[in-house]
Amino acid sequence: MSSFRRVGAWKLRVRAGPRVDRSTYEDAGSALAALEARGAELQRDARARTVDLKVLRRFDPVQQVTARLELAGPRRLRAGLDVRGDGSAESWTGVLRRRLIKQRDGESPYAALRRTVESRG
Repeated sequence: MSSFRRVGAWKLRVRAGPRVDRSTYEDAGSALAALEARGAELQRDARARTVDLKVLRRFDPVQQVTARLELAGPRRLRAGLDVRGDGSAESWTGVLRRRLIKQRDGESPYAALRRTVESRG
């Protein structure tokens, strides 16, 4: 028996603009609580302007991701939340291809993320 213990099995990476913050947590509950607290703060502060690339395309605030919160857990679990320029949020799962987590009636993106992570971990 080895006395090795995995410290910080859950990792949270928050990208907001050019800044990237990283933190580790012992369990899914505390990692999800930190993600929700930071995500709510970023949603309140989300402000993006429309980006007009003249000839090519126009990007409205709802189309822009102003912050991304990524959660990495055991067994290659990857999930997270994108905060949009208009203050809305979407939860997702996946590594190479992000798949949106379908919200149930009356469910917030945070609750949908928690439901998905807890069912897998």
